[in-house]
This record gives sequence, structure tokens and C-alpha cells, in this order.
Amino acid sequence: MIELADVVRIHGPEYLDKFGDRMPKNHKRALFAIAACRTEEMGGHLQECDHHCGHFDYAYHSCKNSSCPKCHGADTTRWLAKQQAQLLPVPYFHLVFTLPSELRDVVRRNQHALYGLLFEAAIAALTKLGLDRKYLGGRLGMVAVLHTWTRAKEYHPHLHLLVPGGALDKDGVWRPSRKKFLVPVKALSPVFRAIFMKRARKALPAETFPQEVWDKDWVVFSRPTFKKTKKVLTYLSRYVYRVAIANNSIIALENDHVTFRYQNADTRQWKTMTLAAMEFLRRFLQHVLPKGFHKVRYFGFLHPTNRGTLRRLQLLLWERDRKQAAESEQNVAAGTEVVKVCPCCKEGIMVVVSWLPRRARSPPPGVR
Repeated sequence: MIELADVVRIHGPEYLDKFGDRMPKNHKRALFAIAACRTEEMGGHLQECDHHCGHFDYAYHSCKNSSCPKCHGADTTRWLAKQQAQLLPVPYFHLVFTLPSELRDVVRRNQHALYGLLFEAAIAALTKLGLDRKYLGGRLGMVAVLHTWTRAKEYHPHLHLLVPGGALDKDGVWRPSRKKFLVPVKALSPVFRAIFMKRARKALPAETFPQEVWDKDWVVFSRPTFKKTKKVLTYLSRYVYRVAIANNSIIALENDHVTFRYQNADTRQWKTMTLAAMEFLRRFLQHVLPKGFHKVRYFGFLHPTNRGTLRRLQLLLWERDRKQAAESEQNVAAGTEVVKVCPCCKEGIMVVVSWLPRRARSPPPGVR
């Protein structure tokens, strides 16, 4: 099977030769890590069956880079389990905030600043309408996930939010939303636009923003999930640690071209696309996030600092005792350990008996 790492190892050096002097450090770092992931360059360990069947195997370490498609599978499972344990027995709403196409070049040049502002503007706009007593009159809880690509891997920054249908007022009383309505999208869109543009201009006073962004409605989407909340949460979990190009989507690497498959958003039919290797790497790298940037964030009563408030709200709405709440937390914690059963005898557990040192290799210039 062809992997992204194969494309990087074969065509990455040429890409660095052509564009290395203009590439951000995080792009170089991602190429270096992906090429080295689960190879002897990362070091590893020797595992042996504790049931004395004699079976052993070598395992090389993962790079843990946020843009590597071979890493973070277990992280996704843990995140999903944790979020499911924090669900409330209320309708949820799935919202999407999208930046207009006229801003994409500006955002691409200023990712660290404007990705953060995308979170800030969307949350500020939604919080403002949530506090309005015409709609909810209280503080919302929100989980937001940044997504930057289309199915064809083009650049398309937007934000997915999962929001419980209700709010906590200033007295701590739960105010449920209407069944199919959280806040009005038509009112949310211009507020989102005004907040984003005001903060973007302040953050980047030397940047030129297209006038066209004021002449069109910014796309804000909202719909209730009803009984599909866990399905939406599973959908979001795929983007928490997922990268733009999954290994199983790459079909072929030949004649300096990469062929991959993707699903058409409108017809749901699977299609294939073939790109020159340099263009393929360019599309992939434009979705590599700035170093240290968090693509998943929590707000309102879902923020980690409000864990006690969320637990009390769960107890109130579920009408369950603290023992049940504690059991759910224990179940989540129990799911974080990964045990590998011996593939030979099927009885023993593979345990680490020795470590393999890393093989030294110099990273590309400017990467540390």
C-alpha cells in the first residue's frame, strides 16, 4: 500500500530544493517527521510474549507529529470516549462557520493569527446571541474543531461546532432551546463577519482585506442533530487528529504523480484525482497547522475549567447519582490503556524487554 510517507521520502527532497527557502518551519518539520515515522530513525523497542511462547517482534516509534496520518489513532478513540461521557440528555446542534473565498489568501499568509480569530469571532457571535433573552438568555457550551480542507484537499478554512441545546442563566438555571432552533442564522452571520473583520484589521494593520467580503453573506450553517448527536461527535472526532491526506486514500504513486480517491460532497460518489507529486505535497502542506496551535477548543460551560459545573448539570438533567457519574469517568480512564495480545499463542501479553536507540539524522535547515 502506498503511504504519504512514501511520497515524502521520494519527492520531499525535490520539494525542499525548490521551495525550502520559502517554506515555513512547521512544513519542513512535518516532512521530516513523516518520513522518519515508524522507522529506525525514530528508535523503537523489542517486545516479547510474557507467556513464554518465544514470540517477539520489533516496533519502531511514531513521530507524534500532528500532521502524520500514521499517528494518533488511539488519541482519537480516547477523545471520543471522553466527549461521549460528557454528553447531556438534550438536543444538540451542529454549526459550521465558513470564511469567504475572498479571504483565503490572506488567511493562508497569516494562519496563526487568523485561525485564532476564526475561533474567537464564531464563539463571540454565538455567545452574544445566546445571552439574548429573545433566544436563550444564558451561557452556552461549545466544542469547536478547525477544518481547513475540502474533499479534494483544496484550502477551505471553516469551523465545526457541537452545541447542547440550552444555556445556563446567571442564576445557574438551565434554559432549554426550542426543539429545532438554537439562534437565528441570519442574525448570526453578520455578527460573525463584523467581529472577525474588526479583530483581523486590528491584529494585521498592514494587511489588505478585499472589499468583497462585506458585499456577501458569510456562510453559517446550523441544524439539530436529534438522535444523531453521537454520530456527529464521531464525525468531529475524525478531524480532531485526522490530517488532510489519509494513507488509505492514496491509490498510486507513479511517473512523478500521485492518485488519490475522495468522496464528492454532493453525490456521495467516490472519485479519483491525479496530481503531480509537487502539487500533491503543496496541497497537503497548506493544511499543516502552525506549531503549538490547538485545532480543538472548548468554550462556555464545556470549558475544562467548568468541569464541576458540567458534572452538576449532568446530574441535574440525567437525575443520576454521583456513583454513576464516577463510574463513567472510570470507564473513560480505563479505556486509555492499550494492551497488545501475543499474535502467536493468543494468551500472553507483549511486554517491552529492551529499547532501540534512535539513528541520528540531521533535519532540514532551519528545523529544530
